[in-house]
Amino acid sequence: MNFDTLFQAQIDTLKNDGNYRYFAELERKAGKFPKATNHLNGEQRDVTVWCSNDYLGMGQHPAVIAAMCEAVNRTGTGAGGTRNISGTNHDHLLLERELADLHGKEAALIFTSGYISNWATLATLGSRLENCVILSDAGNHASMIEGIRHSRAHKVIWKHNDVHDLEMKLRALPEEYPKIVAFESVYSMDGDIAPIEAIVEIAEKYGAMTYIDEVHAVGMYGPRGGGVTEELGLTNRITLIEGTLGKAFGCVGGYITGSKVLCDFIRSFASGFIFTTALPPAVAAAARTSIAHLKVSQSERAGQRCQVARLRAALDHHGIPYMANDSHIVPVIIGDPVKTKMLADYLMLEWDIYVQPINYPTVPKGTERLRFTPSPLHSDDDIDHLVNALKTLWKQCAIAHAVA
Repeated sequence: MNFDTLFQAQIDTLKNDGNYRYFAELERKAGKFPKATNHLNGEQRDVTVWCSNDYLGMGQHPAVIAAMCEAVNRTGTGAGGTRNISGTNHDHLLLERELADLHGKEAALIFTSGYISNWATLATLGSRLENCVILSDAGNHASMIEGIRHSRAHKVIWKHNDVHDLEMKLRALPEEYPKIVAFESVYSMDGDIAPIEAIVEIAEKYGAMTYIDEVHAVGMYGPRGGGVTEELGLTNRITLIEGTLGKAFGCVGGYITGSKVLCDFIRSFASGFIFTTALPPAVAAAARTSIAHLKVSQSERAGQRCQVARLRAALDHHGIPYMANDSHIVPVIIGDPVKTKMLADYLMLEWDIYVQPINYPTVPKGTERLRFTPSPLHSDDDIDHLVNALKTLWKQCAIAHAVA
């Protein structure tokens, strides 16, 4: 049997449907974010990146870079193994203490990515708690969905951000069953924010544990960057807060925070923690520096809010519609995978603007989009250039504003 033929057939289907993903060969430039070098057909061109999840540019912050370099010189490049064998380092523990303090929790546990922290934690909770029922928001991230599926716990999906549907489904469950309400704070593709306080009140009413994914909010919201839960004063009412080091904190890795016994439970039973090599200590040191900086600095968050508002105002002025939300994410819906890819290509080749087209399965078919994430390091000129490009391409490609 020729397996490559089978593989190619499915790849061809993706291409025919317009859902095949092409990746640009970009090289980030230290100290010059959001600029990057695009390597294309042997040529190099500078482009402006408009879709990075390094929301505040902290991956380019001099103090964060210096912390990583210092730690590499001090500890070397790797962790030396899994945390359970030879890979627990002093920098790991310092980072976990920093994260626990950020969220006002007793403890924290770090993972190699935000995907793994969601997958491993939900899989462990669902599989180790007898008769556990996980109530999952319909818009939850793939990592949460996979963790719930892997747990083999009973799963109940409630309508996205619909607290009435959540309560109806909680009410129908046996009172004695352990229940976990799993949801996100900021949903990354639409940019909408969950009604967290209402969700928490309903969960408390039915004795359910609350599990919130704050990956697109940590560093960004709250007086110290503790996320939307901190901004709303709800941190102490959430059982478990999950986050990432790879977005606003500018590094890589994921984590959970909660009670000491909860974090110890996950540490002791989660295969995704036990059997994987630990984060390099240098990454932990850099992440801790980034978190500590954002706990006290407001300039990055304030600068980003200003540029998000400026981009939205410019889009409004030129009649380019986008999805309204209360977060920092600006999605421009195109509604067709081929047109979305075409627009992204034109922006790169003709305007030196990089934005990755978002298509199925990341978003439902028919809602394909360009997703813009302004940072405090995008200049006013960058915004003007982007909006001028979009205005021009909108006309050239004859895309009706009503479609978007």
